[in-house]
Parts: sequence; structure tokens; C-alpha cells
Amino acid sequence: MASDLPDDDPRPVEPEAPLPSDCCNSGCPICVYDLYAEQMQHYREQLAKWKQRHPEAS
Repeated sequence: MASDLPDDDPRPVEPEAPLPSDCCNSGCPICVYDLYAEQMQHYREQLAKWKQRHPEAS
């Protein structure tokens, strides 16, 4: 499927979720799931901004 979107403003890429084995379950101050939640929040913000710039994209 061809796209007319400019190459210099690509759609943000969703971060990869950590695997269950990535967490050691020892109560780390900054868990991989905390980092993932922060990455997802940033991704959602960037995606919303990108969609404003590209209303024709679904």
C-alpha cells in the first residue's frame, strides 16, 4: 500500500512491550514496566501530534 506521507515525518513507532521474563519481580525502584509505561505515554503524545500534522492518515 503506497503512502503519500512525507519521508521526513514518519509515523511514530510503538515501543515493544517487555516480556514477562524481563521483570525480576524484586521491587526495583525503576521496573521495566515503569519504563515501558513512560515510553507508551511519550509514544501516545507523539502519535497525537503526528496525527494533527497528518489528518489524512488513519
